[in-house]
Amino acid sequence: MLASGRVVFSRMDEVRFGVPADKALAEVVEALGARRVLLMASGTLNRQTDEGEKIRRALGDRCIGTFDAMPAHSPRSAVIAATRQARDGKADLIVTLGGGSITDGAKAVQLCLANDVATVEDMDRIRGAVEVKAPTVRQVSIPTTLSAGEFSAIAGVTNEATRVKEMFRHPLTVPQAVILDPEITRHTPMWLFLSTGIRAVDHCVEAACSNESLEYTNASSLHGLSLLARGLARVKADPADRQARLDCQLGSWLSMAGLSAGVPMGASHGIGYVLGAVYDVPHGHTSCIMLPAVMRWNRPANADRQALVAAALGRPGGDAAEALDALIGGLDMPRRLSDVKIGPDQFDRIAQQAMGTPWVPRNPRPIPGPEQVKEILALAA
Repeated sequence: MLASGRVVFSRMDEVRFGVPADKALAEVVEALGARRVLLMASGTLNRQTDEGEKIRRALGDRCIGTFDAMPAHSPRSAVIAATRQARDGKADLIVTLGGGSITDGAKAVQLCLANDVATVEDMDRIRGAVEVKAPTVRQVSIPTTLSAGEFSAIAGVTNEATRVKEMFRHPLTVPQAVILDPEITRHTPMWLFLSTGIRAVDHCVEAACSNESLEYTNASSLHGLSLLARGLARVKADPADRQARLDCQLGSWLSMAGLSAGVPMGASHGIGYVLGAVYDVPHGHTSCIMLPAVMRWNRPANADRQALVAAALGRPGGDAAEALDALIGGLDMPRRLSDVKIGPDQFDRIAQQAMGTPWVPRNPRPIPGPEQVKEILALAA
């Protein structure tokens, strides 16, 4: 039987890379015809470096203000605060400068603006909704980390009342343009740059190992994995290596081909959602801890696909989980749940909640219930 499938491309117009962000942004905004731009920026980057001011100068009188109060994991309350500022300023474009929480927060703001959402409680109307009004205020993203949320039309937002990370989505929430400037990433703390790089590695690996992977997404995922594995080690050895930083950014971009084409992630992402929302473990660290354990648990179901991962990591014929563990260890990242103060007494809660994520039910090796999740957690303990 012939293989068959469908690849749906996102509503992103362009990606610019390897050029100064302020110059590229001025050209993009002019082409889009935007006149009232809200800058959503990392608080640290905006207050402690000159990068925010460079972006404001590039925008000129188009900039109506800056929002720089988005905490990690994009809590609902901060999304509403940013929505209020965008609505009051009559923004016609949002520019983000920062990591995944800023990017996801702005995607949620787009939906709030389009659907007259004004309070934290109002967000229930658009959470997971099939019929939501399409965003009319779009987004341009300048990422400073490697978690690659800027290439997705899904926003992960934490409900502070339930401590659950919830998905908000619409095809038009994907940024209209992304600008990859390796120079800006030099401000990103090394632990954050490297750990979000492993988050991108997680995208590559779980896409390539999925039972629903496609040849198109395999090619992107495996080449992205190779760029990331080499690039992250080079940045660790020499933080001034701009080409290595750009290789990591390009690998991060490629890491999202699977998700963008509808290939599901697996248990590493699903469990990671819970670790982030409930225990405030940074996104990148969840992947550092969970991905090798998930690969070990999945090996009986997809050894052939794991062999492709090992080869992309430069270890043909080797064990993919061991190769990943060596990469993560070489970057001095946390590798066990105990490293982030999570013990077996938490496993029941994590396992129960992980079953409700979109990815655990689509793991390559079937996970029928919480007991199997706890087996994986035990491997990562």
